[in-house]
Amino acid sequence: MSEFYVSVGDSVSFTKTISEFDVYQFAGITGDFSPIHVDAEYARATPMKQRVAHGVLLIGLMSTTGTMLIQKYARVIPGHESYSVGYDRVRFIRPVFFGDTIRVVDTVAEIDFAKNRCGTKVELFNQHGEIVCAATHLIQWITPQSKPKAPAAA
Repeated sequence: MSEFYVSVGDSVSFTKTISEFDVYQFAGITGDFSPIHVDAEYARATPMKQRVAHGVLLIGLMSTTGTMLIQKYARVIPGHESYSVGYDRVRFIRPVFFGDTIRVVDTVAEIDFAKNRCGTKVELFNQHGEIVCAATHLIQWITPQSKPKAPAAA
């Protein structure tokens, strides 16, 4: 098996407590002011009984660990770049409330040598160890294209 930029099993984690500021800042950036995120009285009348963080905010935390994984493990090859090509099978399993501490664990799960990409298993856990969100993150590596040679000086 040939070498790749990362190896199956490479893993990183990141922990963050979700604050009211985080949720309001995210609402302001995205324009998503759904009352379940920003209206305490409204949220109190829902089955969750309190405001919840945006699911897409959690995906942003996945992006953090994707970058961390590349920075920690990727073999550096000049001219080669990596980028995210998406998240598959995203699942919001439990709500994340203000004050919850979320631990994101991102682990290389598979390598597709033919496509020059890998898939990572991303799981988010709350402070009770309960999984709140999960996805597969696809990371693509690109290699520099052969450049035409400059004409020789006369």
